[in-house]
Amino acid sequence: MPKTDKLEIREIEVPGYEKVIEATNHEAGLHCFIAIHNTSLGPALGGTRIYLYRTDEEALADALRLAKAMTYKSALAETGFGGGKAVIFASHSKMKSEKLLLAFGEVVNHLEGRYIAAEDVGSSVHDLLVISRKTPFVAALPTGKSSGDPARFTAWGVFKGMKAVAKTLWGTESLSGKRIAIQGLGHVGSHLARHLFWEGADLVFTDLDPQQMSDLGRIYEAEIVSPDKIYSVECDIFSPCAMGGSLNDETIPKLRCAAVAGSANNQLFEPHYGEELMDRGILYAPDFVINAGGIINAAGEFDEEGYSPKNALRRTNKIFDTLMSIFDTAQKEGKSTVDVALDLAEYKLSRGIGKRRKAIKFK
Repeated sequence: MPKTDKLEIREIEVPGYEKVIEATNHEAGLHCFIAIHNTSLGPALGGTRIYLYRTDEEALADALRLAKAMTYKSALAETGFGGGKAVIFASHSKMKSEKLLLAFGEVVNHLEGRYIAAEDVGSSVHDLLVISRKTPFVAALPTGKSSGDPARFTAWGVFKGMKAVAKTLWGTESLSGKRIAIQGLGHVGSHLARHLFWEGADLVFTDLDPQQMSDLGRIYEAEIVSPDKIYSVECDIFSPCAMGGSLNDETIPKLRCAAVAGSANNQLFEPHYGEELMDRGILYAPDFVINAGGIINAAGEFDEEGYSPKNALRRTNKIFDTLMSIFDTAQKEGKSTVDVALDLAEYKLSRGIGKRRKAIKFK
C-alpha cells in the first residue's frame, strides 16, 4: 500500500476492470474509490462524485457501475477516451474542504494520467481547480483554455435526444405541447427545463430541494409534485435527472409515460430493466447515449487545435442521429434499446473505432 505522508492507497482486484483503488487520508477527511474500467480507446476520463454513501460496498459498487458506463459513453461518442470514475465519501455541503480536495488530487496524480478527473454530482468546476493544484490530470476547469461546467452540454444533448424520441414516437422533432416530467433540478435538470420551456413543452417538476423546485416551478409555470409521486405522473416523457438506479421493480410499474429520456447516469438499477420498459411499450433512451454531451465537451479541450465550444456543440448534436439509429435497429431486431446500444459500444471497442492516436501532453 503506497503512502505519501498521511495518504494510503490500496489496490482492489476486480474482474473486468483495469485498475481499482481505495485511498484514505484521515487527516484530510478523505476516503475515496477510483475505478478504471477500460482504456483501450484512450485514458479514462470521468467525473468525481462527492456523496455521503452509507457503506464502503455501496460506494465501490457505484464507482464500478459509473466507470463501466463511461467506457460505453465515450466509445459511442468516439471521444478518444476510456471509462473511469471516482467517488468520494463526503457531504458536498458540510464535509467537503480544500484539504480533502487537495488530498484527492494527490490520489489522481498517483495514477499518472490513466484517470482524468472531471465534474460530477457533488463536485464543481471550482473544486476541480483546487484539485488541479496537486495534479495536471484534470478536465473542465473554469479557465479560458478549458471547457468549464459541462452541465449546459449535457442538458443540450438530452434535449436533442428528446427530439429523437419525439421523431420516433410522433413523427416530428417538436416537443411543443408535450408533457415532460423532470426528476431533479440540479445543474443539468435546470438547464434542460429552460430548453423545454422555450420549446413550448408543459413541465412537471420534482426535486429534493423545495426552494429550487418552487423557484423554477414559478419561472417555467410547471406543475410541482412530491418526489414519491413523480413516477406515476401521466406524461409523454419521464426525465430522470437525479441519482441513478431510479428505474427498478418498484418504480417501473408506476410509470405512465411513452418514453424515458433523462440525464442521470445508470438510470436502470440493472440493465435487464431495459427489456421491461420495452415490454411495457415505453421507449427508453439509454442514459450512456443521451447524456454524453458533458463528456463530449470535456474531451474537446484535449483536441490538438484546442477547445472549441462550437466543435463540442457539433459533436453533441450527433446524439440525435445516434439515438435515431439505435431506436431503428431496436425496432427492426425486436431488441431493447439498451442491448442495441451496448452491442454498438462493444463493436467500437473491439475494433478500436475512435481510438486516440496521439498521447495527451499534460502541463
